[in-house]
Amino acid sequence: MGFIERHGLWNAEQAAAAREIGERAESGGMTVVRLVFADQHGLLRGKTVTMGELPNVLRDGTGIASSLLAKDTSGRTVFPLFTKETPLGLPELRGAADMVMVPDPLTFRMLPWSPGTGWLLCDLRFTTGAPVPLCTRGLLRSVLDQADGLTYRTGLEVEFHLFRLDDPRLGPGDQGQPGAAPEVGMLNHGYQYLSELRYDELDPILDILRSNIEGLGLPLRSLEVEFGPSQVELTLQPADGLGTADAMVLLRSAVKQVAARHGHHATFMCRPHLPGVFSSGWHLHQSVLRDGVGVFAPEGGELTASGPPLSPYGTAFLGGLLRHARATSAFSTPTLNGFKRFRSLSLAPDRAVWGRDNRGAMVRVLGDGPSSTRLENRIGEPAANPYLYLASQLAAGLEGVAGGLEPGPAADEPYAARAEPLPRSLGEALDALESDRMLADRLGKDFVAYYTSIKRAEIDRFSQEVTDWEQREYFRVF
Repeated sequence: MGFIERHGLWNAEQAAAAREIGERAESGGMTVVRLVFADQHGLLRGKTVTMGELPNVLRDGTGIASSLLAKDTSGRTVFPLFTKETPLGLPELRGAADMVMVPDPLTFRMLPWSPGTGWLLCDLRFTTGAPVPLCTRGLLRSVLDQADGLTYRTGLEVEFHLFRLDDPRLGPGDQGQPGAAPEVGMLNHGYQYLSELRYDELDPILDILRSNIEGLGLPLRSLEVEFGPSQVELTLQPADGLGTADAMVLLRSAVKQVAARHGHHATFMCRPHLPGVFSSGWHLHQSVLRDGVGVFAPEGGELTASGPPLSPYGTAFLGGLLRHARATSAFSTPTLNGFKRFRSLSLAPDRAVWGRDNRGAMVRVLGDGPSSTRLENRIGEPAANPYLYLASQLAAGLEGVAGGLEPGPAADEPYAARAEPLPRSLGEALDALESDRMLADRLGKDFVAYYTSIKRAEIDRFSQEVTDWEQREYFRVF
């Protein structure tokens, strides 16, 4: 009996899917399988195994170093792993010991751009079979379980930049942790929102991206030209539970890999340091269903002039999103760079308000019936870890429902409304997260402490760097 069966880690549907993967491997056409998990930053890490090793993986999973959970975005290890201390209160991490990547057979894909390559998304387990509490996919699953049998449905629209790759900067002098950023060129001039001519300038590479995304089976809805130079947007059909987060980590990885193979550089960084470039956002559409029917729509009766066109459940859920917005921004906007997007009159929010189909508000209330009524939160950046973004949004909404929170009146002037401002920096967001006890209870206090420690390590590294701004401001005048 293998590790997976011994610990009961797959249900019947997953076990059947695993058998199909094994049969497909035996029939030929597949040479390797990439096994990956989404780390604390939402970046995919893992190993590639041959067909000879695949049966072992489908029986026992595969080991991977737990030190990956101790790293910031540069790959620097933040927590001590080789001392007498117990890292993060988890003795299983001492000495960078192995964890087990357990593949989820329902996530299997063949990668269209890499012939013969399969792909499996994994969950993390300790060698005892216990779940790794720092696994962000597992954390989202735990928050979904708090929804009292209701279904959390989300849909994404994500913006990113797509450049011509001029120089990957891979010379000996470009190395570092992190290394030098690549040199890129624009694919269009921008400043013509949804222009067909601008779209056509991008069409050669966008068509390649589209065919590969569809080849993965991802539910692509649209490709759009955004306002900024070389800026585009993709939207996906809504999905339930883990579906949107799983799709997002695969989408980002696919876009970057396919673009690189065709001489381009795709980045989901919020605001690249390039002249004239605009910030990118990730708008998350969300609703809650009971037995397949949305519960956000009004249940009948008169609507108030100032209140949201929502049911009592939807109203309280919205209240939770607003009440906990400052804390959840640590997950929806997890980079130092992302907070440069929160500017007045910019189509990005700067305070916790809602509006009826108002793109200046943090949350737009949309739809006119059970199947279409939803909340669009415009707070996110495209670099967010999808599992943490969704988990924090659902946790905030559920906390609003539990407390019967009121969202207040609609903001007809969202950039002038008297409301709590969103954090102006990552440090401010982390302060808000650490002081939000209700949200921490739903996400797990130990995980919040772990996450804030990693993000503060990034802030500390940044604060020690001399920036271009400082050089311009002080070098000549003093």
